Amino acid sequence: MEQSINDANLNFSPQSLYLLNIIMGFVMFGVALELKPLDFKRILYNSKSALVGLSSQLILLPVLTMVYCTILLDLGLTMPSLALGMILIAACPGGNMSNFISMLAKGNTALSVSMTAVVTITAVFLTPISFTFFAGMHPKTLALLESINIDFYEMLKTVFLILGLPLFLGMLFNHYFPKITLKIMRPMKIFSLIAFISFVVIAFITNFETFKKYIFVLAPLVFIHNTLGILGAYLWSSLFKLPQSDRRSVTIETCIQNSGLALVIIFTFFQNSPAAGGMACIAGWWAIWHLVAGLSIASFWSKRNPEPLSSTTVVK
Repeated sequence: MEQSINDANLNFSPQSLYLLNIIMGFVMFGVALELKPLDFKRILYNSKSALVGLSSQLILLPVLTMVYCTILLDLGLTMPSLALGMILIAACPGGNMSNFISMLAKGNTALSVSMTAVVTITAVFLTPISFTFFAGMHPKTLALLESINIDFYEMLKTVFLILGLPLFLGMLFNHYFPKITLKIMRPMKIFSLIAFISFVVIAFITNFETFKKYIFVLAPLVFIHNTLGILGAYLWSSLFKLPQSDRRSVTIETCIQNSGLALVIIFTFFQNSPAAGGMACIAGWWAIWHLVAGLSIASFWSKRNPEPLSSTTVVK
């Protein structure tokens, strides 16, 4: 099974990668148009919830992922390429749908936006660092990573071009052209989200036979991985007694990952490696499943009102 899934030939051409890069750039530019200095100040005003949320996404999820992958690898229940794919997903920042899903779930949307802003900016540096660090913690994933000989600085540059540059340009545009920003912000966000979801759906349909062939391998791995993120984040935020609305946003921010960025990294750096098939299948199925899981959680929580926000969560 390992050999066959690693040899899985996903229908993802250089033109598809180029299109995904453009879409990701539009998505991040659209996200940046909504960011204001207040979004970063909220981290200071609501420091407890923000720190708990950031630690959940940047530390807890990668650690839980590494523990999960270590158990699977040591028991021979998965292969290094699939573990490497899950480690990469955990190293990526939150997905672009997290703020919308947090709003549907009656979470603290302001906290969600602030976390997205900080995590996305820091991901320019932390995604390559986190991925290489945790991938190096198990001999099997380390051996696979070393056999590919990834250039850390090239990965850093790629993440910057996909995340950092569009964010920087979007925030500059917002600052210097506020009136135009107000007019284009909503259409840009709708267009970028539709473009991204359409890309994921078309890619899934195009590669349906491959996913169908390996669904009984991929589905349990991704389901458990995502569930660990959901339960871990909710318990983590409950441990620190965050308000219910904050717990919801922290949970959603942790379980919605930027699988688009993961796919870009995989097809840029792992295209001809023995890990490409397994990693791409994991990231591709994550792109589908985390939306299903996130929207399901939001639907459940939307019918249950949280208690009012505490005074520490309100920025005046």
